[in-house]
Amino acid sequence: MIKRIGVLTSGGDCAGLNATVRAITHHACQTYGWEVIGIRNGTSGLVTRPLEFQQLVPSMCDSATLRSGGTMLGSTNKADPFDFPNGDGTRSDRSADLIAGYHELGLDALIGIGGDGSMKILRDLAQQGNLNLVTIPKTIDNDLGHTEIAVGYSTALDVATEALDRLQPTAASHQRVMVLEVMGRDAGHIALGAGISGGADVIIIPEISYTLTNICKKIQNLASVGRNFAIIIVAEAARKENGESATIVSEPGGRPRYGGIGQYLGEKIEKMTGAETRVTVLGHVQRGARPNALDRLVASSFGVSAVDLIAQGKFDRMVAWQHRQVVDIPIQDAIDHYQAVSMDDVLIKTAKSLGIYIGDA
Repeated sequence: MIKRIGVLTSGGDCAGLNATVRAITHHACQTYGWEVIGIRNGTSGLVTRPLEFQQLVPSMCDSATLRSGGTMLGSTNKADPFDFPNGDGTRSDRSADLIAGYHELGLDALIGIGGDGSMKILRDLAQQGNLNLVTIPKTIDNDLGHTEIAVGYSTALDVATEALDRLQPTAASHQRVMVLEVMGRDAGHIALGAGISGGADVIIIPEISYTLTNICKKIQNLASVGRNFAIIIVAEAARKENGESATIVSEPGGRPRYGGIGQYLGEKIEKMTGAETRVTVLGHVQRGARPNALDRLVASSFGVSAVDLIAQGKFDRMVAWQHRQVVDIPIQDAIDHYQAVSMDDVLIKTAKSLGIYIGDA
């Protein structure tokens, strides 16, 4: 019999996480009479000693929580329990400590909110420790398999679209080419969706190759019909024309991370066309926004459905959005089926039909 469940948010933050936690807390407490334990700082809260957690009750999760960005529980994307940083430069396997933490808290089940990387770690832990796990998809990249939408994507798309809306008037005022670099770790869903919604002339995504010559030809064609500006949107994971990744290292010995493709394109375009070019990198602005209505609806529906799965004794499952319904699928299926932009995506056809240059597919 279920009496106490845990919930944690793992990986990068995004809009809608607090709405998800709120739905879990209200439904579990009020419908089933369970206790809900919020695990702080992702999986780290079950690894560190003393354990980091707090009991969640409906009064703590009011409508203000529904509207707030970020995660009230905290998160981590650098503390894999199987390769945990010890603070002295060394790393060790702390998976057994996490499993022990789950039992020390007397949890009967755990809800993990995260992307594909977090889900793989959580599932491996659950399999090792025989933990009852249900997951909720969260990623602004919207690249998890078998779900049409994940928590955070809709708001990130809105933010990127609004950025294009703001760049267009200043581009026209100064006769400039504006390049907007948006997030997209491996997939171009944000750039593609925002590019169409925000009226971009060029969309560059990691799934489709391009040539600088054709980008410049598009800009010159616009000039030939009297347009004095151009708008370009590019996903951060798009490669340079020669196939190299555009990455930066923020600290000595640190791992490379995506960054710089917008600047690369801006410099090349200005040199090849002579057009004054400016680059904007949207970065974490896409993560920190107040969730829009769709993210609040999806997050709330996912939270309620995840609690119901626990009540039904259905574990090792991820809730997913398909055909305007919440369904559940095996977690491993979602991990295995990475959802990049496909060449037969309706939005690819839409972009091409609108005259947008979207690479040479």
